[in-house]
Amino acid sequence: MSDWASYGRVDADGTVWVKSAAGERAVGSWQAGTPEEGLAHFVRRYEDLVTEVDLIETRLNSGAADAAQSVSTVKRLRASLDEAHVVGDIDGLAARLDRLSALADEKAGAAKAARDAARAEAVARKTTLVEEAEKLAAESTSWKATGDRFKEILDEWKTIRGVDKKTDGDLWKRFSVARDSFTRRRGGHFATLDAARKQAQTVKDDLVAEAEALAESTDWAATAARLKELMADWKTAPRASKEAEQKLWDRFRAAQDAFFSRRSEVFSARDNEQKAALVRRQELLSQAEAIDVDADPKAAQNVLREILGQWHDTGRVPREAVAGLDRRLRAVEDKVREAMDAAWRRTEPSANPLLAQMREQVAEAEARLERAQAAGDAKRIKEAEQALAGKRNFLALAEKAS
Repeated sequence: MSDWASYGRVDADGTVWVKSAAGERAVGSWQAGTPEEGLAHFVRRYEDLVTEVDLIETRLNSGAADAAQSVSTVKRLRASLDEAHVVGDIDGLAARLDRLSALADEKAGAAKAARDAARAEAVARKTTLVEEAEKLAAESTSWKATGDRFKEILDEWKTIRGVDKKTDGDLWKRFSVARDSFTRRRGGHFATLDAARKQAQTVKDDLVAEAEALAESTDWAATAARLKELMADWKTAPRASKEAEQKLWDRFRAAQDAFFSRRSEVFSARDNEQKAALVRRQELLSQAEAIDVDADPKAAQNVLREILGQWHDTGRVPREAVAGLDRRLRAVEDKVREAMDAAWRRTEPSANPLLAQMREQVAEAEARLERAQAAGDAKRIKEAEQALAGKRNFLALAEKAS
């Protein structure tokens, strides 16, 4: 931390500055403790940025990161660096982010090329299936075998990912036309069979196909609503043959059960995590409320800071508990803050490091005025006099407040 702290300073009025090749700029204000504590606070913020950059770089080099997302993240961090409220090596981190941006662009390009290749392969596979389906629909008279093959094509179709929506829609239309054409020819061949049941089987097969496609969805609300609509459609559709009806129903029901079972597991796990987080926050809150603030306000502040660090790591808690927990925690924070303010007011002026620093600055300003007077530089003399007057005013106010 001391190395990063060398890139910043804290003014007498508590303003925190960071140094870079572009000069100094204010990054915040620190009134809660010593200048060293103020620098440490803003250094920790800088270290958080460095940690985030470390993680991005590690994930990029390992191939675990989404390169396109990394490009966006790096650019966002780079753009925000000039105004970041941190103390540290801004120029070094900027140069590192520039290198990471180039690396991320390179990997994003490679990832896009890979996706394009995979998309072309997926389109080719689906096109081959469609062409086979169209040929079967036009020529085949092996009704059972061809019907089975259409189901195999549909199953294989579901495993192919990465085709853009428009192309996939166009290919699906061709496949659907071919499948429907075959179904009509087969229906004509089996004219003695019940046409209504054949139509029902086709309709329910489509319902099953959609239900199975939705079984792995994580869009819980929309998918649950759609599955209920499919159930309503199932109930209003004519019945297929007894054997087909039972098989289709088993598949349809299995798809629904798979989805709702996964949804239940996810909701249950989330509830358990939130309950565990609530218990942990209640424990931390009990520790915070037990702090003896009056005995040692500074120690109390350190203990509370540790508790706050753990507080934010507990995770989400049930929504209805948030307001009450936060209200009790703020009460502890207010109590510690008031104790620290009181302790600060009780500090002897001679023991106040801020007053000592301000007196040193006044002495430095007096020395600069003497040098300007000795040089006979009117402009420097005027500037030095103004600076000295300002620092003396600040010192007088600080001594009066103490």
